[in-house]
Amino acid sequence: MSIYNKKQKTLAKKIDSKVVLDKWKDWRWQRKHVITTIDDFELLTGIQFPADERGKLEQTLDKFPLSITPYYLSLIDPKDYKTDPIYIQSFPSPSELMINDCEMADPLAEDKDSPAANITHRYPDRVLFHVSNVCSMYCRHCTRKRKVGDVDFIPNKEILREGIEYIRNTPNVRDVLLSGGDPFLLGDNYLDWLLSELTSIEHVEIVRIGTRTPVVLPYRITDNLVNVLQKYQPIWINTHFNHPRELTTSSREALKKLADAGFPLGNQSVLLAGVNDCPRIMKTLVHKLVQNRVRPYYLYQCDLSEGLAHLRTPVGKGIEIIESLIGHTSGFAVPRYVIDAPGGGGKIPVMPNYLISWSTNKVVLRNYEGVITTYKEPDSYEPLFCDRNCEKCELQLNLDSADEYQSVGIAKLLADYDGDYSLVPQSNERFDRRVEEVD
Repeated sequence: MSIYNKKQKTLAKKIDSKVVLDKWKDWRWQRKHVITTIDDFELLTGIQFPADERGKLEQTLDKFPLSITPYYLSLIDPKDYKTDPIYIQSFPSPSELMINDCEMADPLAEDKDSPAANITHRYPDRVLFHVSNVCSMYCRHCTRKRKVGDVDFIPNKEILREGIEYIRNTPNVRDVLLSGGDPFLLGDNYLDWLLSELTSIEHVEIVRIGTRTPVVLPYRITDNLVNVLQKYQPIWINTHFNHPRELTTSSREALKKLADAGFPLGNQSVLLAGVNDCPRIMKTLVHKLVQNRVRPYYLYQCDLSEGLAHLRTPVGKGIEIIESLIGHTSGFAVPRYVIDAPGGGGKIPVMPNYLISWSTNKVVLRNYEGVITTYKEPDSYEPLFCDRNCEKCELQLNLDSADEYQSVGIAKLLADYDGDYSLVPQSNERFDRRVEEVD
């Protein structure tokens, strides 16, 4: 599908009769014209809700507001909208008003684990830095649903400096994850300032950015934004595609800009009932992601946030999906399936069981085909006694990068630090045959 296709032109003309391609691809124009009312939604999509359903939808919007970019709205199929994954993720459902006893406003205890303004510090060496509460779209499955509908607010420098100072004064923090809201809704200059402050801290090794703009507002990935980000490598970027249909020409173009600029890209999907709770859908999604140089990173079990019961699945559905991926596709295309522990315990990986049994020196395993096999463990293993006295440890604890000149020729084979066990001359017939067999 081309960018600014016939359907998008028709939709855009209803918003602004003078709109042209350049405006449609202007992320500020998209932000200015987000759809926030049922009237506008009906006008732009041609979908008409029955009066009784409309009343329930209005009640839902009073508690959990609506916001969809014209771009993301244009992806909805009005002929089959009830089962459309774009519609389900973006348009409210009266089911959101049904709050179960197990659901919580802040299921991950992010506010409790906040030692400084806008900081969540849960793991030993990394922090979550909430740098905005602004999103270009309100995802219906948002884990921070408690904040949806708050007045759009980007903290000023004085507020952000509190978080920066906390990081500066906490030497064990080596990894800072920017989230929000969406960090890419900060202006380029403001993001430039923030990144310059963070990367000036000596013990901050990497900055990660979590953003859904490549999915719902791909035109935000501008050349200027990329130029700003490139000044502060290494920056890792994680986005949030949940369904293959979200990988459009526009979103692929955004991903290409980021990948070409050298940013490692990851994707965090949320397992959602009626959206992607299907091995076939997830397999297509991960394949499309890796085709666009995005590594599937996490598959999240949907959190216990208020109003999400209708979107949650049994954990067994996630296990089934992972079972259908492991062995059936490339290892790096298989995301890690996790449950974010309620109460703030962090991410807990859950997996199909491949370890069938375990004796003194042998384990019994199964593979993805159901083949049962064994692995023989060493008959004798003398572990080095560890008394936590690292100063006197006999292991090689020099973890600096080794000098490469050490790994050459016979010396390379003699070195304990190198895993190679043979050197093979070029034009070795036996090895040439192996290459031919592989071809």
